[in-house]
Amino acid sequence: MTGAKARIGVVGAGAWGTALAQVLSEGQEELLLWARESEVVEQINEHHENKSFLPGYRLRDNIRATHDEGAIAACDVLLLVTPAQHLRTSLEALPGSDATLILCCKGIEAQTQMLLSEVAKQVRPDNALAILSGPTFAHEVAQGLPTALTLACESEALWDRLNPLIAKTSFRPYYSDDVAGAEIGGAVKNVLAIGCGVVDGAGLGQNARASLISRGFAEMLRYGAARGARSDTLSGLCGLGDLVLTCSSTSSRNFSLGKGLGEGQSAATLLSDRTTVAEGASTAPVLQQDAKARQVDMPIVDAVCALLTGEADVQSVVTQLMKRPLVSERR
Repeated sequence: MTGAKARIGVVGAGAWGTALAQVLSEGQEELLLWARESEVVEQINEHHENKSFLPGYRLRDNIRATHDEGAIAACDVLLLVTPAQHLRTSLEALPGSDATLILCCKGIEAQTQMLLSEVAKQVRPDNALAILSGPTFAHEVAQGLPTALTLACESEALWDRLNPLIAKTSFRPYYSDDVAGAEIGGAVKNVLAIGCGVVDGAGLGQNARASLISRGFAEMLRYGAARGARSDTLSGLCGLGDLVLTCSSTSSRNFSLGKGLGEGQSAATLLSDRTTVAEGASTAPVLQQDAKARQVDMPIVDAVCALLTGEADVQSVVTQLMKRPLVSERR
């Protein structure tokens, strides 16, 4: 099925999955939202609100929550909005279908160092695949505020099928055929956002944050090149755009985590008290390991890892970064 007649399902009813369900339900007869928690299914179906993860936003009447994996697998297009480290098990749990898969999670699989598109292709090799990524805060999307993002597809034909479903009044996708680039931008920016949060929490100033964003972007470009991503992709919405957003606001879970670290709290304490996932905390050590294996220099990622493990404090990592050899800005 094509266009508005295609049945859309969203797997994962956290804040982002719920916001996507809200915006994509525009013009749909029904949109299915799969939730793991039975109380979330009840909240959405009876009160039209996800009080657990996105409170305060009334959801459209045509959104129906379900705990039935068979029902969600019958949809024509499935948006996967699970935590990155749970994507494989989520795909394995879904009954077989020929649904087009749109990955909306950001990260690198810890056990394999595979990009999430590679995980999806390994588990579901016959399903068409796309990546939806960009500068998006869930609460703004749920409000219907203007949002632009990248829809990276395996082919232009797939883009032609998907863009009528994704493009809405306040939600504008841009096409890319660089699937790896769209993923790498989202994964790396989460780690850098932790670093920017540290800068804010430690009171290191706006100069330091601007420097971290620009030098972090250089790290993103180096790592992207090593994994086959294009620089123009990473300079767009799913790379630089997403980086600027999440490095500038406590609405970012990763920025908030870093801010707590900068204020002297431990990573263990900060992560244990969260109902939502700061993906950068899981991505950082995987990214560090893979970057070293590929001989990609990522000193800011290294610094974030040292702070997350408690191997170093803020002052020591700042001192170490400031003492690095003086080199061309191109490096």
